[in-house]
Amino acid sequence: MRLIIRDDAAATSNYVANYIVDRINAYKPTPQNPFVLGLPTGSSPLGVYKALVDKYKAGEISFENVVTFNMDEYVGIPRDHPESYHSFMWKNFFSHVNVHPNNVHILNGNAPSLEAECVAYEDAIKRTLAYDTILANSRFFDNDVSKVPRMALTVGVQTVLEAREVVVIIIGQRKALALQRCIEQGVNHMWTLSSLQLHPHPMIVADEDATLELQVKTVKYFKSIEKVAQEAGFQQILPSKVRTGNGPVPETRIDTVSSPTILAPQPTTSQLLRATPATEYPVRSVSPELIPDRMASRIPEPALNQRLTPNPEQQAAKQQPNAVNA
Repeated sequence: MRLIIRDDAAATSNYVANYIVDRINAYKPTPQNPFVLGLPTGSSPLGVYKALVDKYKAGEISFENVVTFNMDEYVGIPRDHPESYHSFMWKNFFSHVNVHPNNVHILNGNAPSLEAECVAYEDAIKRTLAYDTILANSRFFDNDVSKVPRMALTVGVQTVLEAREVVVIIIGQRKALALQRCIEQGVNHMWTLSSLQLHPHPMIVADEDATLELQVKTVKYFKSIEKVAQEAGFQQILPSKVRTGNGPVPETRIDTVSSPTILAPQPTTSQLLRATPATEYPVRSVSPELIPDRMASRIPEPALNQRLTPNPEQQAAKQQPNAVNA
């Protein structure tokens, strides 16, 4: 997992926008093989969408061959409702770039069968919003909790994990605890973000406020990884197959030695060295039979009988002269 930390929300949004532009351009999408982009709603990605629009107007990116799938939609409000996610996306992003309307996919919150809608939309799941999420979203409905739809359709966790790459933007101290649970603890059903640990190529981009719950050593660790990579002249990149898409992938060249029995890499230190098969193989000698013995059997008999201390008669003889002199 990669964690990219930036000073503020603007720098965080710009990093994500630049990353998306680089990924699309490197992928080289075509009408037959478009770039598929999953998009969220809410306040966190607003800066990303604004930066992407600016880059499109500057000619840095084209969304002509990009297919988008939005992750959420309210149930029970019209599509043209000013606070629907459909209106949100067209107001803040789609209407400002050259994405084809047929390539835009947003869940239908007014479908006759919500279950069928979810199945048709990449096996998305239907869930009931927690009260704190409803309360947080009430700011979009004149702070009237009763106006917030009680149901929403959302892309399931499994669908997200099936993506080639997942990029999550986290801004503000309100989401600091979720980031801490994801980075410093294990996978937990209480914190959906922690499921990113199961993905092979996840990346989280967060501002400093979102790291308030992380340990200092954790923040230093991820910052040091990015710093070392930049000093070495390369970015933290994905494998070529994931990164380039329709672009050419350089082939790995392996030189081998022509031998009837050995295929080994060509020596690079000297052209005089060659790996050749052995003509004769040594015969393994038979190990002698192991017979258990006692340590005492290894000591010679005289040495075994020798006392380490003088006997009492020798001690008395040594002490006798001292007694006479006395």
